[in-house]
Amino acid sequence: MLGRKSVYADECFAEGFVGADFGIEKDLNGDLPENWRTFNKQFIPVFLKSNPEKSKIAAGLACGALWNVCKGIATGDYVLSPDGAGNYRVGEVTGSYFYQQGGVLPHRRNVTWLNVSIERAAMSEALRNSCGSIGTVSNITPHRDELEKLTGGVSAPKLISTDETVEDASSFALEEHLEQFLMENWDRTQLGEEYEIYEVEGEKAQQYQTDTGPLDILAISKDQKTLLVVELKKGRASDAVVGQTLRYMSYVEEELAEDGQSVRGLIIAHEDDRRIRRALSLVPTIAFYRYQVSFKLFES
Repeated sequence: MLGRKSVYADECFAEGFVGADFGIEKDLNGDLPENWRTFNKQFIPVFLKSNPEKSKIAAGLACGALWNVCKGIATGDYVLSPDGAGNYRVGEVTGSYFYQQGGVLPHRRNVTWLNVSIERAAMSEALRNSCGSIGTVSNITPHRDELEKLTGGVSAPKLISTDETVEDASSFALEEHLEQFLMENWDRTQLGEEYEIYEVEGEKAQQYQTDTGPLDILAISKDQKTLLVVELKKGRASDAVVGQTLRYMSYVEEELAEDGQSVRGLIIAHEDDRRIRRALSLVPTIAFYRYQVSFKLFES
């Protein structure tokens, strides 16, 4: 994301770079360890000193995104950046980190922008969710096959999963829509009575990036005492989604939770899965909800 609402996109495309800001005004050469956790420990206090009104979650997200732009993205990687008009430009990262003092998005990487533009409408919902996730940068490597088709001229790819943990491809395709439904109708569900979707910088925490992948939805109780990790089964093998939820909960507890905040998990699936219930019988901090899809025709 090249600035809020892609405000710096034209400048980045014209001058050949991607970058980030976050108010940390210093050259980070020499301060970019191999592990992002080490970077966060050093720079979260720096960020909070300059932004005392921000939460620890906002600080962790900002510093993690900054490290990813400066260090996590490798030379030779490809990036997608929205142009602010419903399309994405594709570019190859051609250089290591440098600091452009006084420039917009001063923490930069050189990029050779290709003569390729992808319409957002041509993307599968899963790819749109990943590209539109909260924050400056997200990992879209899982969508590599689809992106190769899109950049090769295929404008309407099918949603096909090659993940070995997907039990039923047709169920997977259907359940991809569940996430967006929850985002749009949260306040009208049972969850909305107690929780609200967490927001950082005015953006809702959907596909929230962690060090083990993006969690589906991050919510917080209305009394601000509990963070809720919401994972949708999406055709994944039952045992796998339990372990995945625990990993995300561990990340949230260690990296995001403030003093006095607890972390809980919630798995939402279409069916009453015996294997999930067996796995969760000894994990009281994770709840299990079923959802139901209803379709009716009425003669008029």
